[in-house]
Amino acid sequence: MHTTYETPFNSRYASDEMQYLFSPDKKFKTWRKLWIALAQAEKELGLPITQEQIDDLIDHAEEINYGVAQEREKEVRHDVMAHVYAYGQQAEKAKPIIHLGATSCYVGDNTDLIIMFEALELIRKKLVAVMAKLSDFALAYKDMPTLGFTHYQPAQLTTVGKRACLWLEELWMDYRELTHILSDKRLRGAKGTTGTQASFMELFEGDTDKVKQLDALVAEKMGYAHTFPVTGQTYPRKFDTICLNALGLIAQSCYKFAGDLRLLQNLKEMEEPFEKGQIGSSAMAYKRNPMRSERICSLARYVMVSELNPAMTASTQWFERTLDDSANKRIAVSESFLAVDGILQIMLNVTGGLVVYPKVIRSRVMSELPFMATEMILMEEVKRGGDRQELHERIRVHAMEAARQVKMEGKSNDLLERIIADPYFKMTEEELRAAIKPENFIGRAPQQVTEFLEEYIQPILKEHQDDIRLDAQLTV
Repeated sequence: MHTTYETPFNSRYASDEMQYLFSPDKKFKTWRKLWIALAQAEKELGLPITQEQIDDLIDHAEEINYGVAQEREKEVRHDVMAHVYAYGQQAEKAKPIIHLGATSCYVGDNTDLIIMFEALELIRKKLVAVMAKLSDFALAYKDMPTLGFTHYQPAQLTTVGKRACLWLEELWMDYRELTHILSDKRLRGAKGTTGTQASFMELFEGDTDKVKQLDALVAEKMGYAHTFPVTGQTYPRKFDTICLNALGLIAQSCYKFAGDLRLLQNLKEMEEPFEKGQIGSSAMAYKRNPMRSERICSLARYVMVSELNPAMTASTQWFERTLDDSANKRIAVSESFLAVDGILQIMLNVTGGLVVYPKVIRSRVMSELPFMATEMILMEEVKRGGDRQELHERIRVHAMEAARQVKMEGKSNDLLERIIADPYFKMTEEELRAAIKPENFIGRAPQQVTEFLEEYIQPILKEHQDDIRLDAQLTV
């Protein structure tokens, strides 16, 4: 166990549910379900297949004889034919009709699609749960003023909850993309070796209607209403690109959230959860490193790079197919799903335990607010009869000196005190101090939070209410 490579996705990051979806057991049991569906459909459409043979297939659908399949594959170097052989060793009555008229991609590609759709459903469940946690956080902090940043320089105020809505809106966009893909689920169906269904035309003696029905009937028996209208030997590999693009979008959104949180943790305004016994550094015992957010960014970077793999594969599939997709696809597609699953596991943990430090946030706001208030002071003084040009120059001089004092001498921002002491300004000290309350500088941020959550997020959470309580425990 400790002498061979083990993927970190299994031991550290991905959930048991996602790991099972991409496991051999899930794959080979789905192959058998597809062989059963094919036999049932062929029987219903008139081929000489007995119910006894179908029952034999059903009786052995869950009991995969892995040892027989593995030994056979060493001999024939073909995984599908090895499993056809192994299934036939168990379901002896059905042996002559297993995989009848099908090509390897009948089980391989249809299974890949089924697994990807189920994996997308699991990703969407976890995404919705993360959205629910961020929604609660945004609502709780919708009124708390905080310093906004553009170019990572102090800018106009926003609120903690409004900033959370920026993160949440990107996840909402990702949800919409996932939902679009899931709204059009379809299999490859029964298309034959180059997609022409020639083998099935042979079986059904040229009855094109029955061959067309077979394609639809197999999909229906597997729980799908549609198949790709035309294919080569495989389903269009562009679909892998579509799936990984959607996963890449989620990775981008989570990277943005985690990156912002890492910066906020440096500012001591917000933190990710930090457990009682957690160690931040082996040398610096005082440290509280944002390791969860860093892990999100690390995995997200892997996913975003992996998006290129299916794009290159899809664009280089010669004619009806080549096999240079196979090894690449086994790694790039499965590991991207496992990585995003791992990202969302961490996101659930972090968004469910965000720590906010209001006094630090307030202190930073008040250190910058006098500068931001100068435009309001200028306009009010003009209303009271002051000369705008003179006021502007006085404010500029006071602001430059206050900034110099902050930067060169490490003192606090005393711009407001300088304006109060300047007799040219007509506003009283009480008026000036009352005017620069942070709450006066957040615009419609609280209303934007409420409106966004009510109009866009709550309908999604209501539709998926069974998923919103989903939680996650980190492996490490």
